[in-house]
Amino acid sequence: MLSLTITFLIVALIAAVLGFGTLAGTAASIAKICFLIFLVLFVISLVTGRRKV
Repeated sequence: MLSLTITFLIVALIAAVLGFGTLAGTAASIAKICFLIFLVLFVISLVTGRRKV
């Protein structure tokens, strides 16, 4: 999930440099959503963890 975020950020940066504002904004929004999903899943995995019974 984090690799997708980094990929979309790189795409957004390249698109912004080349002047594709709409594409850059869309890629940045997708990267933001992917990062938020990553954070939520990471916190859930930290809270639940592996409990030894």
